[in-house]
Amino acid sequence: MDNVTFPSNGIDIAGHLYRPAGTPRGAVVVGHPGTGVKEQTAGLYARHLADQGFLALAFDAAHQGESGGLPRGLEDPFQRVEDIRAAVTFLDTDKVGVLGICASGGYGLAAAGTDHRVKAVAAVSLADIARQFRFGADGTQDPAVLRGLLDQGQQGSFPLFPETGEQALAGGRHAYEGWEYYRTPRGEHPRSATTLTWSSVGRIAAFDAFRAVDLIAPRPLLLVAGRDAVTAWMTVEAYQKAGGPKEIHWVDGASHVDLYDKRVPEVAGRVSEFFGRTLTAS
Repeated sequence: MDNVTFPSNGIDIAGHLYRPAGTPRGAVVVGHPGTGVKEQTAGLYARHLADQGFLALAFDAAHQGESGGLPRGLEDPFQRVEDIRAAVTFLDTDKVGVLGICASGGYGLAAAGTDHRVKAVAAVSLADIARQFRFGADGTQDPAVLRGLLDQGQQGSFPLFPETGEQALAGGRHAYEGWEYYRTPRGEHPRSATTLTWSSVGRIAAFDAFRAVDLIAPRPLLLVAGRDAVTAWMTVEAYQKAGGPKEIHWVDGASHVDLYDKRVPEVAGRVSEFFGRTLTAS
């Protein structure tokens, strides 16, 4: 694994480049979930892809992790899309795919829709961060909640996770699993985001990860989701909006966060098979 940097809109992006043992079968950009860093689930998938013969690049989003950008902790969907484009530029190959996990699944769809250098797209535990802020992870949140967040203004930051597991449990299984992954030894990392700037909310509200999903066709698309994931409705919506060829792979008995770490070998194998077919044919 090599430490690398590349520019994105004038911001230095920090990445980990995983190299296969032999000649690469293709290259894959791997984007992390909204509060993650490259050392967590994105790095797990990148390592598995490299083991299967792909050059894989996991990186920290601008304003987060080891990447540059001020203010720290900003979640800017439009910059996140540009980060993926910049990673494609860095890899500089005509056989490049994009793998996005959680929020980066949405960002990957948005980036690939209008960037024809991307030959194939996969999303694992897909989430459109704008839909999550508008409607909640399960799609049932009152829209007034987002209006209340927008009322808070642009200054300062707010916490992303409860202080204790008991508090997280009160928010349901999805909230608890997110807390457990990011705030316990299961998956925590010192550079993973624990707060979000209030200035992020307006940027998120103006975004739509699925706006250009129909433009991905005729390039192939793979969506992977846990059958028990509270966010599965977003995978279904993206699939319905996409052209083709398109595939859904359901992981039985798995939640949204299970695909971050517990089911990685299984899911990464499916993703590797997909990129093996699609990048080789590109």
